[in-house]
Amino acid sequence: MLKRLFDTDSNYQLTGWLFLRALALIYTAAFLSLAVQIEGLAGPSGILPFSEALGTRYEHFGPAAWFLTPTLFWLSSSDLALLGATLLGVLFSLILLFGRFERLSLIVLFMLYLSLFHAGQEFLNFQWDYLLLESGFLAIFIVGGVNPLSLLLFHWLLFRLRFLSGLSKVLSGDPTWSDLTTLNFYFETQPLPHVGSWFAHQLPQWMHTTGTATVLIAELLVPFFIFLPRPFRLTAALITIVIQLLIIATSNHNFINLLTIALCLFLLDDRFLQRFTPSRLRQRFAAPREYRLPLVGRLALGSVAVLSFSISLLLSLKLFVGMPLSSPLQHYASIGPRYGIGLIYHIFPNMQTERQELVIEGSYDGYHWQPYVFNYKPQALDERPALHIPHDPRLDWMIWFVPPQNERMMKWFNRFMGQLTKNEPKVTALLRENPFANKPPPRYLRVLVYRYHFTRWRERRETGNWWKREYLGVFPYVRPRAP
Repeated sequence: MLKRLFDTDSNYQLTGWLFLRALALIYTAAFLSLAVQIEGLAGPSGILPFSEALGTRYEHFGPAAWFLTPTLFWLSSSDLALLGATLLGVLFSLILLFGRFERLSLIVLFMLYLSLFHAGQEFLNFQWDYLLLESGFLAIFIVGGVNPLSLLLFHWLLFRLRFLSGLSKVLSGDPTWSDLTTLNFYFETQPLPHVGSWFAHQLPQWMHTTGTATVLIAELLVPFFIFLPRPFRLTAALITIVIQLLIIATSNHNFINLLTIALCLFLLDDRFLQRFTPSRLRQRFAAPREYRLPLVGRLALGSVAVLSFSISLLLSLKLFVGMPLSSPLQHYASIGPRYGIGLIYHIFPNMQTERQELVIEGSYDGYHWQPYVFNYKPQALDERPALHIPHDPRLDWMIWFVPPQNERMMKWFNRFMGQLTKNEPKVTALLRENPFANKPPPRYLRVLVYRYHFTRWRERRETGNWWKREYLGVFPYVRPRAP
């Protein structure tokens, strides 16, 4: 029976092929998105230079730092190396998309994204980055065919993503989840709304309440369907996909919803998918394929399975139950976040009920101020909130985390402000408009804080504005946003 875990499951040949194509497209989008940002974020003259971080880690840990921070950029973390990694990622994503050198491409893509994940530091420390790493790593083992063990690992990944996100909402104690008012605020206060968010915010109260309850059911109950017979799995896939499409229609969350939909393919076997695929593709997978991972592959997949289950369970017990881990177990569990295995997912456990926007301005004389204009975050009241899926504008997204004024966020924000005082071109290139481009840098900078709200239908008709705002004060001398 153990041997059968590594034999190809003929019910998931088409599924595996489609997932690899979808993963290739998502990898392409992720690397392209980073290509236009990575130098300003992590280059030598960027906001958080990775070369400095690597130097500090090596001074502290010595050669062990190479294993604690697994990245190719130990060789070089120059702008050329960082940009080259993103472009190489695009190249191998396209090679994977066209079905060439699939296993090699997947290994290279994982190594490149893991390296960039560490290089990006705070800017790549997000749930979608974890999910892409883990999905990309597991995908290495389905080249040639999906086997029962790899299928179980993908099911376990999707289960963790959905169920732990729901569990974190319940255990957070956030009142908006317990009283089902989350969607009263979510569309307006999420990091980067788009125009669909404005329309969703106008929906009646009962729809917001129903939607919040639906999210909790979809995350707390539906994930268990993944491990039940086929009709339940198909139902879980349908519900999850619909939820993800609704999120895309109302939120900018880069590629995470697309990747979640791709993972749902493993709940839809070939018999289901063949109804919706061209006849040529159906014929290609009509005859069962016999494939078994070589011994090295079986040993690797078995090891990954042990790591994935044990690390994710340990981290879940620590995070959600509060169980303390002994030092050896803590070191063992830390493998997950470093290497993209067995990670923990908790999406929006707390809901912000107030939107504070930072407006950064520069001046030569302290009297006449000119604003820096970001690409996507709300600023001009009459500017339509833009849709940018699957692009992930990391700086715009991270600005949303600054108003609570916690030390971790203030560290990078102060570095960002420092680079603005130098008019550093790699950093100002992350903005849509630098009022001091081709000029001397400003002598003064200030950050104004406004509370933003969506306009209502009548206000929109009368003013043409999507937003309205009220002035709160000068940052950081204002009340921090909570949470």
